[in-house]
Amino acid sequence: MNVTKIDNGVPIKAWTDGVPVEDAAREQLHNLARMPFIFKHVAVMPDVHFGIGATVGSVIATKGAIIPAAVGVDIGCGMNAVRTSLCASDLPDSLAALRHDIERRIPMGAGGKHSRPEILDAHFKRLPKGDARWGLALLAGVAGDKGLEKASAQLGSLGSGNHFIEICLDENQAVWVMLHSGSRGIGNMIGRQFIEQAKQLMEKYFTKLPDKDLAYFPVNTAEFKDYMDAVSWCQDYALENRRVMMELVIKSIRHRLPEFTITHEAINCHHNYVEKEHHFGENVYVTRKGAVRAREGDWGIIPGSMGAKSYIVRGKGNPDSFCSCSHGAGRAMSRTQARKRFTLADHAQATKGVECRKDAEVIDETPAAYKSIDAVMAAQTDLVEIVHTLKQVVCVKG
Repeated sequence: MNVTKIDNGVPIKAWTDGVPVEDAAREQLHNLARMPFIFKHVAVMPDVHFGIGATVGSVIATKGAIIPAAVGVDIGCGMNAVRTSLCASDLPDSLAALRHDIERRIPMGAGGKHSRPEILDAHFKRLPKGDARWGLALLAGVAGDKGLEKASAQLGSLGSGNHFIEICLDENQAVWVMLHSGSRGIGNMIGRQFIEQAKQLMEKYFTKLPDKDLAYFPVNTAEFKDYMDAVSWCQDYALENRRVMMELVIKSIRHRLPEFTITHEAINCHHNYVEKEHHFGENVYVTRKGAVRAREGDWGIIPGSMGAKSYIVRGKGNPDSFCSCSHGAGRAMSRTQARKRFTLADHAQATKGVECRKDAEVIDETPAAYKSIDAVMAAQTDLVEIVHTLKQVVCVKG
């Protein structure tokens, strides 16, 4: 862990030995450390990179305020993984049919949705309704009927970008299913609306900020209460979205492979979210933007890129990290840079042996666009222990 002291701000504690951190991300961290409500220090994970307002790969404990842009617009984004009783020898020589089956069963891409959303009503109605100030009534007020329709139709869908579904093998050749997604369009709508409200609130009270995306809600405002209720609902939605998707993926596997069972090792964790937690003797709000909670004994998932390894980990409860770890490898370059730098041949070579898309539309997700997952894991040995090492054999991208 490296500690940087910041003039007129709290320290920055970073687990970044052996991994690059771009100057733009450092500047964001310095700006964040100078915000008046940051508690103790800013914790920086080894997958840190430039984001909107706050860096991706940062853990931000606050007292008295929340920064909506630090949570972001993919509220509740996270991972789900289960281990099956299948082993590598149960897999067919070609996994193309299985990949295509998953792609047909689960809507993908930006705006992807189920053509018959009514089949998901039972799942949607299971979501917590909240108190009198929140739930479906206020959700309709924030997002409108269109938002409600989108939320129902997109429950159990993947999305685009770095979201994925993978079939993996662990160090014992056991078959795992792993997926990455969040609150889809409804989270995006709600996140953007509250980020704009925070900016308007700063303008109303003539609050000067080093970055307009660090606009915040003080705890004594109605906007803070509404935002926290909205975030809580979106986080529940994201959990349910991953759970429904996992059900659909398992159906595809049962359709294509021998009979199997699911082991007790099932993990469903956020890495873009905010929760009230207890640290250093005080109750604070902890925003993890691209970070996973890693209390002592907590199970977590740290995925690599399309052709790299991923890890099932157990938290060590390091207090300096606010009991957190990285959420992945972290981007080494922007999507635009990746598209310019890498060719289809580069991508095909990097994903050799993986049944996945190898077209130009996924070049920005090619493994070399990300930091080395090995270096990221080496930098956080005091945050987590590795329980399983996974290597994907199927990767589905939206």
